[in-house]
This record gives sequence, structure tokens and C-alpha cells, in this order.
Amino acid sequence: MVFRLVLIRSQTENNSVISEQNLERGVDAPEDGLSVEVVLVGRSHAGIWTLPKGTPQAGETIEQVALREVQEETGLIVRLITYIGSISYSFVRDQVRYQKQVRHFLLEAIGGDTTLHDQEYDMVEWFPLSEACRRLSYQNEVHILYQAEDVLHRWLEYRRKEGQA
Repeated sequence: MVFRLVLIRSQTENNSVISEQNLERGVDAPEDGLSVEVVLVGRSHAGIWTLPKGTPQAGETIEQVALREVQEETGLIVRLITYIGSISYSFVRDQVRYQKQVRHFLLEAIGGDTTLHDQEYDMVEWFPLSEACRRLSYQNEVHILYQAEDVLHRWLEYRRKEGQA
């Protein structure tokens, strides 16, 4: 799951994106003044929204796969925070059943641009966490988002306690 923290401002001001590095530099925002947004990828013709994911290339670690696929599918440069969990599923294509296991990581967007995504998906958008849960087409990915939210809040609290955020 790729996240960004958005500082909630009055309706007359623009939302500002707060990265973990900005929090370290002393951007002071109350806990309820930050909102988590999640990037989803979608296919308009199929009407689906999903989390970025992909297939390993020879010699890649699962972490390298996650970083590469997120950049390709979303146009974003991300920093890996930690492992969240995995989901397994199967699908049929051309009368062949495929088994797939996807390992999900908590990833912080630190750069890039969603307009620079590849053509695997035609939509890449940021959503507030609750909206992302409603938009996702697959319930197992909703479960991953809930796990990620818990991990993210624990990670942010740890950073605050350590004086790093």
C-alpha cells in the first residue's frame, strides 16, 4: 500500500502533502490534522480499482519487485517501510488456471508523479483511506488496507516517541 500524509487545512487553502521527512524536520501537525491517502490503480473499461502489484523479474527480491512495480504502475517513487502481509488467489485466463501470491508492503510516496504511470492501468488516483476501502474491487485487498492502516499508525507513533517525527 502506497501512502501519503495530507495536512488538513481550511477549505480556502490547498492541501499540503507531508512526507515522513517533513515530519522529521519539525512540521508540527496534530494527530487529527493529518489524513492518510492511498494510491489505487484502475481499469475504467473493467470498472476495477486495485492496489499496485506485479510479477517478479529474474533475480529480483520481493522488495525490489514492490518498488519497481509501484513506480511502473503509479509513476511514484516510494520508500519501503515494512512488510504488511500477503494474499493468495487464482484466476483463469485462456482456460488455464493460475495461482498467485502477492506480498504487500507499506510504502511511502516520496516523489514521482501519477501522470507518469505505464499503460497497464489507465487510472491512478489518490483516495482517503476510507474511500480507498470502498473503491477496491477485491475484499482481500480491503483487508490488506486495514492491516496497513494499523501498521502505519504504530510506525508513526514509534517515530514520534523516538523524536524522529
